[in-house]
Amino acid sequence: MGSAPVSDPVYVADTVTTTVKILVVGHFAVGKTTFVGTLSEIRPLRTEETMTRAGELVDDLAGAPDKTTTTVAMDFGRLTLSDSLVLYLFGAPGQKRFTRLWEDMLHGALGALVLADTRRLDHSFDIMGLLEEHGVPYAVAVNHFEGAPVFPEADIREALDLLPETPLVTCDAREATSSAGALISLVEYLQTRTLGER
Repeated sequence: MGSAPVSDPVYVADTVTTTVKILVVGHFAVGKTTFVGTLSEIRPLRTEETMTRAGELVDDLAGAPDKTTTTVAMDFGRLTLSDSLVLYLFGAPGQKRFTRLWEDMLHGALGALVLADTRRLDHSFDIMGLLEEHGVPYAVAVNHFEGAPVFPEADIREALDLLPETPLVTCDAREATSSAGALISLVEYLQTRTLGER
């Protein structure tokens, strides 16, 4: 069976020799679905469902009062970085009740991009702790929200207790250039770690 033409964006080009699994993680309502959808070159897979009254008891809508849907399994997208390298983006649901799913998604992941919100930085701790527990390297991207406070990078690093080498960038998950920059910071960090282990 022959492969699809390279011009067909649904299929991976014949020249691709490396595919990498990257997780896009973060707390509830931080912009993971938007981020994956913004960067994906294919129609992203989304498992969003309408939020119900039952969720009001467990989903903290502080900072996201207009949110009406939530991811219940994962988001999936694909981004070709070069003729030989493709990233598969897996967005994880943000609620703590999905911890088991997060752990399953960690298998085979080269790294993770943690999206954070300056209005709720403390909500990032569980996610970062899980990544550290499983030895998955990560970068942090502070997603820009209208009206959210802006802090110096040093203050955010201190608040999140980041290691000096952990990349910290800002982005707008709605903008492709901004989102790509955040993802590139993670990929460059992963490359640096790989070279350092040789």
